[in-house]
Amino acid sequence: MNGPAVFGAAKAGSHTPFDPVAFFTHPRTVLRLLAWVFSMVVFGCIVNEGYINIGSERLLCVFNNNADACNFGVTVGVACFLGSMFFLLLDAYFPSISSVRDRRRAVLLDLVFSASASFLWFVGFCFLANQWQATSPEELPLAQGSDAARATIAFCFFNILAWAVLTFSAARRFLGGANMTMFTWQHLDPAPGQRATPTYPVANGNHTIVTTNPYHAPPPFTETLDPQRLTQHPPRTPLNTTTPPPAF
Repeated sequence: MNGPAVFGAAKAGSHTPFDPVAFFTHPRTVLRLLAWVFSMVVFGCIVNEGYINIGSERLLCVFNNNADACNFGVTVGVACFLGSMFFLLLDAYFPSISSVRDRRRAVLLDLVFSASASFLWFVGFCFLANQWQATSPEELPLAQGSDAARATIAFCFFNILAWAVLTFSAARRFLGGANMTMFTWQHLDPAPGQRATPTYPVANGNHTIVTTNPYHAPPPFTETLDPQRLTQHPPRTPLNTTTPPPAF
């Protein structure tokens, strides 16, 4: 049977061929690709132009010379970069997962990771923006790394939006799939050897015989017999209608 989707994909156990066009044009896939690119831009800007050298060999972070700001941006960016790739592959493999329990775990993992990433990007956006405001022009001679710092803050904000939408999508999949786990194809369609055999009543006198043989039809010309008709009565003496002879 063509049952409803479970956790946002086809029914468990369905062997649907992979369609790359439909997969890469799906809104969730597009969001994961955007989050992948945004995360790469953040840690790429910090690694390439996020550190400056002012009269010494020591590299200083452009965000108010605070190394924690740069380290936080790089760490979150790399983690979300790798997470986007992992969940992109998981989405491609997800329809082939036959176990509803495994599907639930995959969607729950997606929900937790997306919510955590959205929160971390929000913290990173606030943190980097605050440190950038506290950075004085004297700390950045010739505005070194200014463009990279502004791009980092901007793409942190874009990451908040992308991962927030992914969190909402994962929440919908989890809530919708959790309501359908009790009504999957494994419960709606019994196994071929466990299908219930219909019963057919067959009349037999005043009694009804129930048979489980689906090919056993009731015998033709069945008739309900009245037990009173079966009661045997003694034969009656026939009436003598002959007139006796006169007596002399």
